[in-house]
This record gives sequence, C-alpha cells and structure tokens, in this order.
Amino acid sequence: MTAILPITAIAPQPIARPRRNWPAALAALRRLLADKDATHEVFAIMQALNGDATWRAYSRLLTTVEGGQLAFRREEIAALLANRDWLRSLPEDSLGRAYLAHVEANNISAEGLIEVSSQVMKGVEHPVAWFGRRIRDVHDLWHVLAGYGTDGLGEACLVAFSFPQTGGLGWAFIAAGAILRSRKAEEPHPYARAIWEGYRRGRNCAWLGQIDYAALLPQPLEAVRAQLGLEAPHIYNSIPPHARMGAVPKAA
Repeated sequence: MTAILPITAIAPQPIARPRRNWPAALAALRRLLADKDATHEVFAIMQALNGDATWRAYSRLLTTVEGGQLAFRREEIAALLANRDWLRSLPEDSLGRAYLAHVEANNISAEGLIEVSSQVMKGVEHPVAWFGRRIRDVHDLWHVLAGYGTDGLGEACLVAFSFPQTGGLGWAFIAAGAILRSRKAEEPHPYARAIWEGYRRGRNCAWLGQIDYAALLPQPLEAVRAQLGLEAPHIYNSIPPHARMGAVPKAA
C-alpha cells in the first residue's frame, strides 16, 4: 500500500499595501509644475500617495455585474486603443474617432503612457494591477470624454476630475498644487474655478471605472457624454486657448 504523505500547509503571503510618502510626492509635484510634460512625475506622485485606492476601486468594480464581467475578461484596454486602423474604421462622429484625432494631433499614444509608467512603477501579476493599468491607459480617453485639452489648465482640470473617479489622493494633490500655482498666472482668468469644476464633474458623472470602452468607442461622442452624465466644461471653455497654456506656469 502506498503511503500517503502529509501535505505541508503553506501560509499565503499577504501583499503589502503601499504607504504614503509625502516628501517624495512634494518633490515630484515641484518638478511636475516646472514642466507639465514630465509625465513620469505624475506616476511618482501616484505611487507616493494613492495608497490602497486601486484596491478599493477594484473592490467596487466587483460589486456590479458589468464590472465583474470586465474583471473576469481582464482585457488590456491599451491594445484596443493602440489599434489605429480599427479606430479609423469607426464612424466619423464616434468616440473612437475623436480619440484618434486627439492622440494624432498631440503626437501621443497609449504605448507612451505604458513606457513612462514602467520607469516608475513595477509590473505585478495581479487583478488589482490590471485595474490600475486600465485606469492609466484611459487617461487620454478621459481627456476626450471630459472635453479637456492637453494644455496646462486642461491637464489640471482632468486630474481634479480623476480624483473622485479613482479615489487616489495623488490626483487631488496635483490639482491643489495647480490651483496654488495658477495664482501666479499673468492673466486674471478663473483657473481655480475651472479646476474645481473638473472635480465636480468627476464627482457627478457616472463612474468610468466600470465602463466597457470597447462598446462605447463606436458610438457617437455626444451620445456617450450624455449617457455618462458629462456636461460641457463651461468654465474651462470660457478661458481663451492661449491663456490655458499659462494656467500652470513654470516654477521659478
């Protein structure tokens, strides 16, 4: 008779939740405000301050049928957004075509965000890490949905918008820094109100974390905005385009 060997119990290894690092976040914010194109500093701030926000958002995702289906499939949204031939085949008034026009006009790509984030954040094979990548990869899609440009003010408004959507304190930290810096702008425009408007819009619209973007990209942009409860950014739009560039001036 073959002896049955005892099975040694292996205790599961808990995953450490990241702690907040305020000095690192402040240093990164100063560098970001000096150069709004220093995208890697955004990821440094997120890593320093977001704590368990992604864990909480992923748990929220699992509370709905639609979110659970997304989590089960674990599709990488970056692959979809990188398929420019498919995007170009969509109707002219669609969200997908608007996104394509946005990235081509600004010479950016989903792959670019992946490359920059990899310089700061280590990849982890975990469902929560998948959800974190998903939020990272839809940043420019949120630019299009929310109606914000890639100028200094548009970026500041979008990070304020992203705070209530993600719960990540890093977004609020960047938005607050942008408001303080905007007070030194040469022209007296309602920059702070525009950024606050971004926060209110992110709080009041549908939660974009559980959106099936593959289904929305072929649909008309304005219909998608209406479906998600996204009204136009009136204060941001009231500021002349040339003045939006200087909303967050370079640090001295």
